[in-house]
Amino acid sequence: MADIEAETLARHLSERSPSGLAEQVRELISAGTLSGGMRLPTVRDLATEIGVSVGTIAQAWSLLRESNLVETRRRGGTRIVEPGDVGGPNFRSWSGVDLLHCSPDPRLLPSLEEAMVRSLKQPQLHSWSREHILPELQRAVEKKLGQQAESTQTRSFAAISSATEGLWLATKSVTSGGDLIAVEEPASPGYLSVPKSLGLRTIGVPVDEHGPVPEALQRALDAGAVAFVHSPGGAFSPRHLLSAERTQELARVLESSPETVIIEEDPLGPLAEVDPFAHSLDVLLPERTLRVIGFERAYGMDLRTAVMSGPKQLINRAIAERSGGVSSNSRILQNTLAFLLRDPSAGRRLNSARTRYANRRRMALEALAEVGLTAHAGPASWAIWVQVPDERTAALTLSAQGVITDVGSSSHMTEQPTGLLRISCAQLPEDKELLDGLAQLILRATEDGLNSTFV
Repeated sequence: MADIEAETLARHLSERSPSGLAEQVRELISAGTLSGGMRLPTVRDLATEIGVSVGTIAQAWSLLRESNLVETRRRGGTRIVEPGDVGGPNFRSWSGVDLLHCSPDPRLLPSLEEAMVRSLKQPQLHSWSREHILPELQRAVEKKLGQQAESTQTRSFAAISSATEGLWLATKSVTSGGDLIAVEEPASPGYLSVPKSLGLRTIGVPVDEHGPVPEALQRALDAGAVAFVHSPGGAFSPRHLLSAERTQELARVLESSPETVIIEEDPLGPLAEVDPFAHSLDVLLPERTLRVIGFERAYGMDLRTAVMSGPKQLINRAIAERSGGVSSNSRILQNTLAFLLRDPSAGRRLNSARTRYANRRRMALEALAEVGLTAHAGPASWAIWVQVPDERTAALTLSAQGVITDVGSSSHMTEQPTGLLRISCAQLPEDKELLDGLAQLILRATEDGLNSTFV
């Protein structure tokens, strides 16, 4: 007999698609309604109870197995995996965990199947036109902007292939070789390669708990910065979310430099724990602000669709840098994203994932603190910054153990070592024993290090 009867479980399930059912079971696991070791009803019993096919339940269970949330034993039926099992027996080595790129956990991504199938049936498929963005996607994005909706009436939108491309286009379109740009420090992973490739100079604008420091931004503007790049949601920050008061202060500073363009990035998109544009310079200075909204971490890299928004003249300049202005994004992918943004099942999956990512950050910070390491992460950050005596030696030592991290100097304007390691927390196992072990590895790397002298 199952530990939870089909009739009881069915009362919690309102979805009828495999992905929807799987997501609702995930929510029940996260809420503790279904606990580790509990045996689920048979596929046939549950299918009969909620009025779907046996195949539908089987597919839902398959999705849960892919996420390591359930396991099916030959004689023991399907059971909820014990929490420790996700990291324990299934864990091979740290070399299989992305601690470098801040990429999402593939197991937490919503399924693209239903959205993709619906997209293939849209009437405008293969139309020989090159609109910057489909109306369906623009409406879905405008709705997600929530309280910012009023300002979207005067804005233009464009679909692009990724947030990385969006930042490159935005930066390229508002600068010329040799220009100086101000960049929030630490910068987002990999961003500093963009100005370098464009022959631009950079000046760092450090942050505190409230956002970029106004006095530092003023110094950058006085030095001639033609653009200011920052992330209001602090997606990879060691300490901040942009506050309402700081937004006002930054706007007052920027008013003294009316030609400076503002580039705001939102790399987490719907996964952000708080609205990254709740406090945004775009609200106060919309006529010169470009937004770049990424969806790769929410829905997966292969969706290949991000969105730029801004005043028409800035969007047109950015698009002109993209294949001479004639390039456009696949309608299949745009319609898929529009469906996902509206789909309640995908929304619940993101809610669950958001909670899991926040839990991983919290558990990792606790493990690092327990061994005496000083580590920081912003309240909605996917990056943990660990203080070390020598970042190069620590990173090299950890790499020999299969632990690949970034060093802080790769995200700062100065070439001098910062004494920081940046660790992505998105793929960390929710397993205290494993996280304690990782903390010990980092501690030993700060104490010993590799001996690089000749034998």
